[in-house]
Amino acid sequence: MIQKTALAGLLVLLAAFGPTIDRLDACTNLLVSSGASKDGSTYITYAVDNHDSYGELFITPARQHRPGAMREIFDWDDGTFYGRIPQPEITYSVVGHINEHQVSIGETTFGGLKELHGGPGKLDYGSLMFIALERSRSAREAITVMTSLVEEFGYVSKGESFSIADPNEVWILEMIGKGPETLGAVWVARQVPNGSISAHANYARIRQFPLDEPDTTMYSSDVISFARERDLFNGKDEDFSFVDTYAPVEFGDLRFCESRVWSLFRRAAPSLDLPVESVMGLPGEPRLPLWITPDEKLDTVRVFSLMRDHFEGTPLDMTQDVGAGPFACPYRWRPMSWELGDETYVHERAISTQQTAYSFVAQARAWLPDSVGGVLWLGFDDTFMTVYTPMYCGNNDVPPTFGAGVAALDTFSWDAAFWVFNWVSNQVYSRYSDMIIDLQQVQNELEGAFLARQHEIESAAVILHETSQASARDYLTDYSVEQGEKVTRRWRRLGEDLLVKYLDGNIKDETGAATHPRYPDSWYRRIVDERGDEISAPSEGQ
Repeated sequence: MIQKTALAGLLVLLAAFGPTIDRLDACTNLLVSSGASKDGSTYITYAVDNHDSYGELFITPARQHRPGAMREIFDWDDGTFYGRIPQPEITYSVVGHINEHQVSIGETTFGGLKELHGGPGKLDYGSLMFIALERSRSAREAITVMTSLVEEFGYVSKGESFSIADPNEVWILEMIGKGPETLGAVWVARQVPNGSISAHANYARIRQFPLDEPDTTMYSSDVISFARERDLFNGKDEDFSFVDTYAPVEFGDLRFCESRVWSLFRRAAPSLDLPVESVMGLPGEPRLPLWITPDEKLDTVRVFSLMRDHFEGTPLDMTQDVGAGPFACPYRWRPMSWELGDETYVHERAISTQQTAYSFVAQARAWLPDSVGGVLWLGFDDTFMTVYTPMYCGNNDVPPTFGAGVAALDTFSWDAAFWVFNWVSNQVYSRYSDMIIDLQQVQNELEGAFLARQHEIESAAVILHETSQASARDYLTDYSVEQGEKVTRRWRRLGEDLLVKYLDGNIKDETGAATHPRYPDSWYRRIVDERGDEISAPSEGQ
């Protein structure tokens, strides 16, 4: 339990840092090494949590480029044109955030020191991810591609943490620019030890790191010397901390960012008993480790589950306060921080959040051909209410309802999976504790069917691959397209069923008759505490 003295300190911190709470609509990544999974898969996850993003799936085909060919660079967030860079002789096919060699990349923005934002050059964080996927056959190669590109062409974004995986290795790369006048970036990358999992959620996580272990740690040659030049660090090299130098901790970094990492870690390894105080934003509390060993090895179902979280069962549980309403809705609309009197207060920022455009679980397996082993389990809208649908890394087409150009953030369409999922979620918010049960039944039905058939589908694809890689890719493409369309159709029907069942605040029973269930007693008590004198009915005989 958090003591009153600690809460008083928290309010002081909120007053000091309230204006800097600006990363509430960002992203969450989980990283799973092959030794931490049940079957030897590697996984990374990524939730794109941005109120201004639309969810759709792109494919970039493999290409051979003539000498002198150039690639245009547009900012992933706002479309700003930054210029062109030379193309290599060959680029690989990319399905969303995974390429044909099972390399996958996600990110979260940590921001860092403002004076290092907005450097000169051509490369934003989004372009870096997708260019690396087009040019890399391994996670290590992706790191080399990304860091070489920013050294040559410059980095224009804020500080970023990248998750980068292939069938054998999982890495965290953290990068920040050198300021408006200086080309390039400083960075450090660490391999997640085999058997461990890691996570990041909009706060830089690499502190001290070994300076002489190139097999597990890479860093820019000037990551320390640049900090000295800018008077950001003056200690011994071995004491240098990337986080403490380039992204000094603020209240929001802990309460809204590290709290999501804490929730992933505490669920994957309850035995560690990681204290919630470490992420409440209070001064002097211990920081979370960069990685942990899970109590049990993870499978795909468990990874899905870890990305579905509202801090249930913890002091940060979003279903328990008055903001949840009578039906325990674990969502809060913006703004997430507000002032009342002289004090600033906040809502929690959970992994599962309403503004998610799309999320994925990227699975890679070294024992399978690349086109079969790499799966992008893709879902639209909130991670808690989505359906993760298998899109294989060798696919040459996407489900029409998943594809680009079907609709947009300002254009509703029943033919866009993004809008169908948002339509259903926005119904569920109104009577969450009841409707979420109906939703999860269909969610489990669909995801369960995908997982039950996975071995069968992939075994058939492996047999095809032995004689024709193209045939295997066509087979998996057809399967992915069919399942994506099936999901969209089934989710439309779920939305229709919810509207009928819960029409006008009633709940229809199995015969179709409307019933009128009470609000929970706890909610009636709150009403009585506030307005009991005004709404009390007279007793009989009075």
